[in-house]
Amino acid sequence: MAVATFASRILGLVREQVLAAQFGASGLTDAFTIAFRIPNMLRDLFAEGAFSSAFVPVFTEQKQVDEQAARRLLWSLFVLLGTITLIISALMALFAEQLVYLVTDDLFNSDKDRVLVTVQLIQVMSPFLVFVSLAALLMGALNSLRVFFVPALAPAFFNIVMILCMWFLPPFVERAGFHPIMALGVGVIAGGFVQLCMQFPMIFKKAYGPIGPLSFFNSVTGKVVNRLGIGTIGIAATQINILVTTMIATSTVIGAVSWLNYAFRLFQFPVGILSVSIANSHLVHFAEEWKAGRREDALEVLKKSYLLSMLTIAPATALVLALSTESVRLIFERGLFTAFDTEQTAKALMAYGIGLPCYGLYKMLVPTFFTLDKPRIPVLISVAAIGFNLIFCLSLVDRLGFVTLAFGTSLSMFFNCGLQSYFLKRDLKFSWTLFFNWRLLKIIVAAGLCFLAAMFTSAQLASFAEASFMAQATSFLLAASAGALLYGATLFALGEGAGLKRALKRRG
Repeated sequence: MAVATFASRILGLVREQVLAAQFGASGLTDAFTIAFRIPNMLRDLFAEGAFSSAFVPVFTEQKQVDEQAARRLLWSLFVLLGTITLIISALMALFAEQLVYLVTDDLFNSDKDRVLVTVQLIQVMSPFLVFVSLAALLMGALNSLRVFFVPALAPAFFNIVMILCMWFLPPFVERAGFHPIMALGVGVIAGGFVQLCMQFPMIFKKAYGPIGPLSFFNSVTGKVVNRLGIGTIGIAATQINILVTTMIATSTVIGAVSWLNYAFRLFQFPVGILSVSIANSHLVHFAEEWKAGRREDALEVLKKSYLLSMLTIAPATALVLALSTESVRLIFERGLFTAFDTEQTAKALMAYGIGLPCYGLYKMLVPTFFTLDKPRIPVLISVAAIGFNLIFCLSLVDRLGFVTLAFGTSLSMFFNCGLQSYFLKRDLKFSWTLFFNWRLLKIIVAAGLCFLAAMFTSAQLASFAEASFMAQATSFLLAASAGALLYGATLFALGEGAGLKRALKRRG
């Protein structure tokens, strides 16, 4: 699973590299980012957010009682989810122009050609919501069936298709009378379709292919829908947050949306490799233990998942903060992506990086509450955190610029995870030492030394790194390796060698 996730994230970075080199950070890349954000806002509900958290525990519980009933549940929801997302996709395409004006500012809208391209991109990419939602449903089912590799690998094929479309389609799109950036829209649709199709062979291999009679309105599907209902409140608040922050970004400076997007993609690299795979595994194992009535075993799963998350995400946080400029320059600065773009993107990356540990915990804590049949808690906390973020951003954006949006996101994640941890402790009645203990202090000390080692090494190699791309890459790898080695050595010296070995074995 870790290998597949790593491959997918590496290809995701390559995809962003190609995008930066081909189109840079401009009003047109802002147009694509805004257009892609529209279906992605709903993707959080139907794919990676509330729906997955609502579906997996119910599917696991049903599977333990009657596998054929679980199979019917899967395909009933497949048809139901496909129908709902198809209708929403059609509405997005129909009202694309109104959506553009809703999520952008006058500064962005002053260029009518840019607005037209954004509208066309939304119309082309709107069916992506259907493909990615159904792919996520099948991924949740396969994870519940202890199949992790293929679902984790499927997004890699989305990235491959996107890369190929960016390389080869622009001339054909331009000859057809459209702007070359429309090749990205075609790539999104084709990639989403391939990502969905990748799931089917393993579903059939596990004997979970379509079966009738399907039932869309019964107690089991109703349980999923009821869980989803409260989740919708949180997602709606999240989408309001995205809409407002996107509008704020478009009002600061042309290119800000793209700088934030490139920074967030880099920030998501460790989140995707480390936190998402840990969270997916945690959800399956915690749900199984909790639904079987084994409370102490479920708590042990929670403890191990938390420590593994902190053990792996702490050095990643240190390296992101220490090498933000170096990583942006190495990955993006070529073609139309300039040194100024590197400087602005690095500022945003550092602001996002502060919240990296809490992003890892957030991915794990939210599904835990859904498994406990208490989805209202993380949803209401998320609404409060979003309110905090919006107030912070609106208050300071005029003074601090677009970086405020990234920094506010990080602060709101600290707020969110702090409250979720409090309520989880209250409901499960465990000691605070599960979260705050000597092992965590050792990890923090090791991460601090990792940060210092990476910064020092990078500074010593700064003049060498200016020689060529290979010199940049070598300097970056040496600095990152110095930090990682000192992190590992410090943990071994502090008696955490066994835990580090287990983490490395699991990640491999």
